[in-house]
Amino acid sequence: MEWKLELVVVPVSDVDRAKAFYLEQVGFNLLIDYRAGDDFRVVQLTPPGSACSIALMKNLEAPGSLQGLHLVVSDIDAAHGELAARGVVVSEIFHFESGQQVPGPDPERSDYGSFLSFSDLDGNGWLVQEVGRTGPVA
Repeated sequence: MEWKLELVVVPVSDVDRAKAFYLEQVGFNLLIDYRAGDDFRVVQLTPPGSACSIALMKNLEAPGSLQGLHLVVSDIDAAHGELAARGVVVSEIFHFESGQQVPGPDPERSDYGSFLSFSDLDGNGWLVQEVGRTGPVA
């Protein structure tokens, strides 16, 4: 039996504002924006190349409470540049040594070794990690 994670609910204070952030700044693709009356709305977006989507859910009691979602990219430098160019407040690239966060990419450029982080407008926290780097190390 296969178990596939296909959807993660992201709690936000303003669905329209969050939708614009994930579409225009992070670069996700819109799958669904469906309304059924004034109180029901489903906005589902997917990172390019991902089999898992996010659903934006208005939650005034816990916006920003989701932390530690991971996105995987093959080039952490390009991902950093793209997010910054789109206006996302993004951390510098970092790695870990002896359990401590250290500036800069992993010196070996090992899979799962280099990271950056960003948060959406409500404070939901994301990590981006490099896996399957292609091309020469700069």
